[in-house]
Amino acid sequence: MKLFGSSGIRGIVNTEVTPELALKVGLVLGSRKKTAVIGRDPRVSAPMIEHALVAGLTAAGCDVTKAGMVTTPTLAYAARKYECGVMVTASHNPSEYVGIKLWNPDGMAFDSAQQEEIEEAIEKENFSRVTWDLIGKIAEDENAIRDHMDMIEGLVGKSKLRVVLDCGCGAGSTITPYLLQELGCEIITLNSQPDGHFPARNPEPNDQNLSLLKKAVVAFGADLGIAHDGDADRMMAVDEKGNFVSGDELLAIFGRFECGDKKGSVVVPVDTSLMVDDYLEGSEIIRTRVGDVYVAEGIKQCKAIYGGEPSGSWIFPKISYCPDGIYAAAKLVEIVNEKKLSELRAELPIYATKRGALPCANEKKAEFMKRAKSKLEPLGKVLDIDGIRVELENGWVLVRPSGTEAKVRITAEARENVDGIYEMAEKIVKEALK
Repeated sequence: MKLFGSSGIRGIVNTEVTPELALKVGLVLGSRKKTAVIGRDPRVSAPMIEHALVAGLTAAGCDVTKAGMVTTPTLAYAARKYECGVMVTASHNPSEYVGIKLWNPDGMAFDSAQQEEIEEAIEKENFSRVTWDLIGKIAEDENAIRDHMDMIEGLVGKSKLRVVLDCGCGAGSTITPYLLQELGCEIITLNSQPDGHFPARNPEPNDQNLSLLKKAVVAFGADLGIAHDGDADRMMAVDEKGNFVSGDELLAIFGRFECGDKKGSVVVPVDTSLMVDDYLEGSEIIRTRVGDVYVAEGIKQCKAIYGGEPSGSWIFPKISYCPDGIYAAAKLVEIVNEKKLSELRAELPIYATKRGALPCANEKKAEFMKRAKSKLEPLGKVLDIDGIRVELENGWVLVRPSGTEAKVRITAEARENVDGIYEMAEKIVKEALK
């Protein structure tokens, strides 16, 4: 697909994502749905794209309810009352980006088939405009945030932890501080004023961007640090010692508490650490393509208990198929109320990982992958849904073409001798590149 990626439509504003495109998306969607709810994150460009979407939706006869500035999980939860949800966000991308993500009433993002239908209709301009007397109505929902908070508070226990919360000047500022406060926490906020310029830090909540949060947790003697991206579908954490908690670690910790004694299925992407497999021994670990949409599809298909991505997307199907960074924050507070996060981390098996990349022209990637697969297959069990992952006796290796650069990426993880596994894979990749 040209327009839709693994996280909906996303690109540079007024270059790749324009009001004209948003208008067409609205017309196509409005020609197929009778009701929709729409929300936006704090980006400077979000109101412009929202207006164009609303114009297209109503011109096609669809009634639209505006939820205002909300998080993506808030919008996805609100979609349960409508035929679809529309979120204007570029999630963790910088301020010059904007995007459109579409949601089903069950909180599942539009799947590949639905996205293809929308994209084909845009290309062929397969949409209709109604007469003046059938134009869709516009209403506002001022309770979407409160409804989302009430749902979470009904599922998560109280806590008196001291929490430093970094909302990254994103939409999480509208809900997470108030939710955690109502749950009994003492909250110290950083960057908790919505600002589409994202002046404090890059919206992606990774180790590099959370230096202030790590220092603040120690300085304030907090029990926990929590961070969101621009639309709060992601949530990452810092332990009470000021150490960043990796996505694989959080994936394993959440998995243990969600599965409990049930030992059900957990869905993760192909680049997830062996730590999850070994820590959740007895549970079935199912791997999908990288992207929260694909993880959510896998959870739904397999009726899994839980799933997520190491990038910070945690999906709890008992509430929604949308990654919910707000619920994840409340759940982590509940977990850490019983045991320190550093102690939970100490229980996890830690394995060495090595990553690298080699140049490969974009037009040669498909042929390269065919050759690489034939050379890697003799080494072990192959999973080729997103690149080529080979399961070895003491680890795994993943060879995957970059989606944004003219490179092929190699990732190796092992319980022992990761350098040997990586060098073996690198040698094979070099031969396949010839």
